[in-house]
Amino acid sequence: MKSLGSCFVLRRCGMLALVSLVMAAGVSAANAADAYPKKTIRLLVGFGAGGPTDIPARFVANKLSDALGQPVIVENKPAAAGIMATRDLLAEPADGYTLLLCTHFDPINVAMYRNVGFKLDDLAPVSLIAEYYYGLALANAIPADSFESFVAYAKAHPGDITYATIGAGSAQEIMARQLQKLAGITMNRIPFRGGPQVVQELVAGRVDFYVSPTLAILPQYQAKQLKILATTSPQRLASLPDVPTVREKGIDFVRFGWLGVCAAKGTPESVIKTLHDKIVPIVAMPEYHALIGNGGQIAISSTPQELAAVIKKTSDDVSASIAEFGMQQDQGQ
Repeated sequence: MKSLGSCFVLRRCGMLALVSLVMAAGVSAANAADAYPKKTIRLLVGFGAGGPTDIPARFVANKLSDALGQPVIVENKPAAAGIMATRDLLAEPADGYTLLLCTHFDPINVAMYRNVGFKLDDLAPVSLIAEYYYGLALANAIPADSFESFVAYAKAHPGDITYATIGAGSAQEIMARQLQKLAGITMNRIPFRGGPQVVQELVAGRVDFYVSPTLAILPQYQAKQLKILATTSPQRLASLPDVPTVREKGIDFVRFGWLGVCAAKGTPESVIKTLHDKIVPIVAMPEYHALIGNGGQIAISSTPQELAAVIKKTSDDVSASIAEFGMQQDQGQ
């Protein structure tokens, strides 16, 4: 039978060994995080190539590749208003090697769909990279050249105007419904899979109205292929100095979208900090400001906490409208 003294020594040695193992594991995890990144990083974009989300994402990804010394590859997943991209992020390990271009569509999707498959706190915010405003785009086929004349035409032809959305329950649909209520008009919704397709249909005159990020419609407006009646910005945009705001037309309607970079919840804080510290200087680059500013976007970075607050505010704002218009549904409808 072992003496009490020997048992005490054994227990003490065992505890020391356990402490050593825990410390070693902590050092190993810290070293792994410090070594980040060791391989290619994926940046998932839930919308098509060449659009107002893709262009800023590719600039940031290219510069982030240089800053981190590893490739950052943009992968477009244009399905279900970004839902598939978010699900893809959350299906991967929370290690910083899969990132998401998170947008205001994420809180919209969580509020809109009962079975969206994720929660907002499943995301780990890194930084904002842009804010942008919307333009009220009208097909040339509609005989109206101002916001006032468009409202008058829509009232004279109730239900005849068609408006485009990206899927069901998109930001474009929410804003179109809000504008209908505020202006006292009725329109018919036509859902599309992506913004580039909508713009093509607008130019062709097969859809009449679209609330679009200005970056996506500015070239067509400049080519006189469509009209922009007003913007949702608080003041006129430098890229559209001749286009009034909705507020100028007597309707207090200011709306903006945003883009950010998010990781998955559980990603090491050291990895989040590394990404944040590399992204902020990229967003500050004059060439990035010029690239997205030409389309009416504003380059803006943030702390992870500030992006988290933006996500929450967006969720609070859209949830009220979704409830008001009875828009909640099961994903896939």
